Amino acid sequence: MIKAKDIAQMIDHSLLRPNLTVEDVKAGCLVAKEYDVASVCVRPADVKLVGELLEGSGIALSTVIGFPHGTNTTAMKVAESIEAMEGGVTELDVVMNYSRLLSGDVNYVTKEIQALVNAAHARGAIVKVIFENCYLTDELKKEACRICTACGADFVKTSTGFGTSGATVDDILLMRDASGSNVKVKAAGGVRDLDAALAMRKAGADRIGATATRAIMEEAIRREQAGTLD
Repeated sequence: MIKAKDIAQMIDHSLLRPNLTVEDVKAGCLVAKEYDVASVCVRPADVKLVGELLEGSGIALSTVIGFPHGTNTTAMKVAESIEAMEGGVTELDVVMNYSRLLSGDVNYVTKEIQALVNAAHARGAIVKVIFENCYLTDELKKEACRICTACGADFVKTSTGFGTSGATVDDILLMRDASGSNVKVKAAGGVRDLDAALAMRKAGADRIGATATRAIMEEAIRREQAGTLD
């Protein structure tokens, strides 16, 4: 039987909505610390603030790159990544240029992901590549997984949470099957309760991006106490 803490260690607590205030961000960090989640994923401008709030907690500091559309130039994405890492970020959630993938320009996508992985790994950080699956065919999702595997990306991720839909069990199964064993899978977008989180875990997700962390964790704790968390 799994424990509530196992669920917590799957969660990247998301603080990415554009209308969040500084006070909202501070409150979100308290939630993350209360449940000891894996990481807090924040907007780039909030990196310094959140890094200070998480200091000593053991929770990873993560941020988004090229968010939410992925169409910044490669040089801009690399520069944004380096600035974030210099600010203490250890996990980068990078939006793939899925417009170029849709256009059939696999070479562009591959070179960009490789540049980002190289920059991150040289500084001890990990890279999660966001696909935005709602706009991709299954074959393009598989192609993206193959590219990420070849480039040494650490995670493939379903969605930004700002597309037309988020994570699905079918997509997690597809991404797990199409990625190398060295690549983990992150589900993001629409994972708002424990049952959804457990379904993603069962399908092969290693991490979950969530804004509903408190609701997920309170239910996980309740079921663990009742002996029904599985």
